[in-house]
Amino acid sequence: MWNHCEEELRKTATLWIRAMPPSTLWAFLALLLFAFMFQSEAARKGNNRTLNSAKPALLQLSDYLLTHYRKGVRPVQDWRRTTNVAIDVMVYAILSVDEKNQVLTTYLWYRQHWIDEFLRWNPEDFDNITQMSIPTESIWVPDILINEFVDVGKSPDIPYVYIRYHGEVQNLKPIQVVTACSLDIYNFPFDVQNCSLTFTSWLHNIRDINISLWRQPELVKFDKSIFMNQGEWELLYVLSQFREFSVEGSDSYAEMKFYVVIRRRPLFYAVSLLLPSIFLMVMDIVGFYLPPDSGERVSFKITLLLGYSVFLIIVSDTLPATAIGTPLIGIYFVVCMALLVISLTETILIVRLVHKQDLQPHVPDWVKHLVLERATILLCIRDRKKFYPSRTPSSDISRHPENNDSTAKLNHYGCENLRKYERTAGARPLPAPPAQGESSPVVESILQEIAAIRQFLEKRDEFRDIAREWLQVGYVLDVLLFRVYLVAVLAYSITLGTLWSIWQYA
Repeated sequence: MWNHCEEELRKTATLWIRAMPPSTLWAFLALLLFAFMFQSEAARKGNNRTLNSAKPALLQLSDYLLTHYRKGVRPVQDWRRTTNVAIDVMVYAILSVDEKNQVLTTYLWYRQHWIDEFLRWNPEDFDNITQMSIPTESIWVPDILINEFVDVGKSPDIPYVYIRYHGEVQNLKPIQVVTACSLDIYNFPFDVQNCSLTFTSWLHNIRDINISLWRQPELVKFDKSIFMNQGEWELLYVLSQFREFSVEGSDSYAEMKFYVVIRRRPLFYAVSLLLPSIFLMVMDIVGFYLPPDSGERVSFKITLLLGYSVFLIIVSDTLPATAIGTPLIGIYFVVCMALLVISLTETILIVRLVHKQDLQPHVPDWVKHLVLERATILLCIRDRKKFYPSRTPSSDISRHPENNDSTAKLNHYGCENLRKYERTAGARPLPAPPAQGESSPVVESILQEIAAIRQFLEKRDEFRDIAREWLQVGYVLDVLLFRVYLVAVLAYSITLGTLWSIWQYA
């Protein structure tokens, strides 16, 4: 019975096909062919799934993405579409600041990401994998460099990047950056440096590669989460700025510039440089209280000057040196050395005034008026009376030359005294003295000796008066120069201290 039904169906189908119009017949044949091909493809996929069921999903995805990948071509479907590269910088450490060569060495955490349209997949087809790492050398990477590079740093090699299913590529790596920086050392050791890091594509213009900031500028500016804050330099902030520029009318290029602002910690330099210099200057000021007529002050000042010279030799390697400028602290040391030399010179002049007075004439009247009278009032010296010029009777007498009359009077008075002594003593009568003008040679010799002694004593008193006058002038000038020196040192110190305080807390 089944054979009879099959025969009837075959006859019916034959009659139906013969009665079918040609166009309908061709459509029916095409439908049969499509059903056959669909069934064959389903069978092939079933066989492939059976064969690949033992292969890991990551390997399957890697083969799927990289088999026909071309890393030499910018990864866009439409060449008119711009590839946007977002970058981010986090400062990890300030390794060194070379003031002489104008070089800054920093250690950064650098991040960048972009969209690669050739690295996309459906996570459902690969065991719900949404991201994976692949070798950096296998894909296209933007040619973004730092314009200030002057040397290749010792950066670790990170050979992989992360890719996500929608085509985002994340390249995260630490880099040691050795860059050129215009360092201003005038405010050393209270200096603040501002160094720039300019990221730009070396070849591609802005139509091919555009650069943007990964995070918000405020987050980048005050991000110190990973910074090692125990070194000589302190990170203040990191500013970011985007700029589009062109070179000599050529295509425009995009650049992202980061300004790394750092400040030096001055405590070490203040202790090792400023305090010893301040102590030596204080000792130089205290040295003025030594008596100016003693030779100890000169030797003390010379010792201080030699000590300061040795100090400058020791600290010369600590001071930064550049060919375009000198730090203010270097000028401070030079001025301190000059002040010590001036102090020694002033001491030598004062000692010269108060010594060797026997070779000097009387103090001129105008010097007495200006120094012993006016200057004492100006300097508010309490005991001004002892500085006023005074004359002793012996000095007045010494200014009149001796003559024969005075000698004769001395002889006359001498004879009268001799007679009075004879009468009062009641001694044996002596021979009568000769008349005036007829004295014996012995008496004349004695009188000449007495006159010579008198002249010597008067001359000595005169030298003492000259020495006293010059000593008074020296004391007054010493007080005057000391106060001028003290005012100069204080004004200089206060000015520098104010400047350094402003720079430190600006």
